[in-house]
Parts: sequence; structure tokens; C-alpha cells
Amino acid sequence: MAEVLYYAIPFFVLLLVVEWLSFRFARDDHDELVGYDLADTRTSLTMGLGNVAINVVWKVAVVTIYAALYELTPLRLSPDHWWVWVALFFADDLAYYWFHRVSHESRVFWASHVVHHSSQHYNLSTALRQTWVPMTYLPFWLPLALLGFPPWMILLAQSWSLIYQFGLHTERIGRLPAPIELVFNTPSHHRVHHGSNQVYLDRNYGGILIIWDRLFGTFVGEGERVRYGLTKNIETHNPVQVAFHEYAALWRDLRAAPTWRVRWNLLLRGPGWRPDEPVRENA
Repeated sequence: MAEVLYYAIPFFVLLLVVEWLSFRFARDDHDELVGYDLADTRTSLTMGLGNVAINVVWKVAVVTIYAALYELTPLRLSPDHWWVWVALFFADDLAYYWFHRVSHESRVFWASHVVHHSSQHYNLSTALRQTWVPMTYLPFWLPLALLGFPPWMILLAQSWSLIYQFGLHTERIGRLPAPIELVFNTPSHHRVHHGSNQVYLDRNYGGILIIWDRLFGTFVGEGERVRYGLTKNIETHNPVQVAFHEYAALWRDLRAAPTWRVRWNLLLRGPGWRPDEPVRENA
């Protein structure tokens, strides 16, 4: 059940084709700014396939670690109780919020996550543009195993979250009814998250729910036209460069750093931090 995400892949492809056809045959005034680009889409699909292949191996380590922590804790939460599933839903979504936020606010995590933001287009193929270094996910879900959630339930929750988020990556859905926009992450909220406009940086980290952003002060609504991509775009469709360009840049900065204090700051502070200009400039 934890690998339900893989069974969703054919539906992802079908919806991607439907969205592409909508741009092809039902264009509007903004379609020249968004839509699909063959090279960009090919790169996104390649990154997605690489992520799936790497996770086949990585998930073995993840399950082992979750299982070890689950055996160490005296706590047990049974899937036979409905409230355990409710608790899992909120616990998983909160874990995702903090994983996602730290992935923007700490450069060593951003080096992995930047892959997902590297496209200057925004369509369903962008959802599949995933990291080839998925190890950064692990720490944020460890508390769930220690709380007594069985490992298979944790993996299942991660899968349903990613399936939901696939549908957020589209320009074809505008704002939804206000009660939905208030509580749930929506395409409008997630377009903001992918924006490189100054007003949109470091906002809307939610997975399924947007309530965490409202609670922790990281929410902003969609206003001005979103400009997708990074604040400094990489201008390449080479999958290897897309996957590792920020690691290479981080390594160069670490080698040039004059002290270990600066090196630690480069690793842990935001991707725009510099020792002579300590500011964040994420995308």
C-alpha cells in the first residue's frame, strides 16, 4: 500500500496529456507565458523517472529506519481506530510543512529541493521534476515512527500527499471556492510557492492543507502574475546539471569560505546568504 504512488503514474501521464491538449486547442491570452516546452517537459520527465529509480533503493533504507524506531518506542497506534488515521493525516501534513520550509530556508536542503523549482514553466510535468537526492526527506517523519505509527502507514500518508500535490501544478485551475482556499492547498496557493517574484519568495509551504502557513505566518495569496523559476535561472535542460548544480555551487562556496563559522552558515542558512551580506534570496 505504501507504493500506491507508483500505481498513480499512468493517471499522471493521462492528465498531463489532457492538460497539454488544452493548451494546444483552447489557448488564452497568457498561454505564451506558460504552457509546455518540449525540452523543459523532457527534462521534468527524466528527473521524475530518475527519482523513481533512486527511491526503489532508498526506500529500503527508509523502511529499515522507520521499523527500527517503531520497535524501539513503547507507543503503538493501531490502524483499526478511525482517529489514528485522522491523527496520521495531520501529523504527516505538518511534517511535510516543516520539511518543505526547511528545504527553502537551509541551503544544504535547498540543494536537493531546488530541482523542483528549476523549471520556468508551470504545468503538470513540473510536478514530476523531482530530486535525485531524496535523503533530505527522512528526518522530518522520524517522529511519526516514534509516536507509534506503523511504517507502512507513514509511507502511505507520504504517497497520498504527493498524489494530491500533483494536481496543484497547473495554470488551468483558477481560484476555488473560498472555504476550500481557506483550508486546503490549491493550484492558486501553489503557483505562489513556485513564483520567483519578490513578494512570493518563501511562501505557501503546505502539502494538502494551507492552515500551517496561515498559522506560522508564511501564507500569501495570489496577486500579481507569477513569474516561475529561480531568482537566478540555470538555463539548462541537462538532467545531471539540473540535479546537482546547486551542490556544485555550494561546494565552491564552502571551499572559498575563510572560516568554519562561515562554512556552517553557508550550509544551514538560506541559499542567498553571504558572509558580507547575510540575507535570504530564495526561489
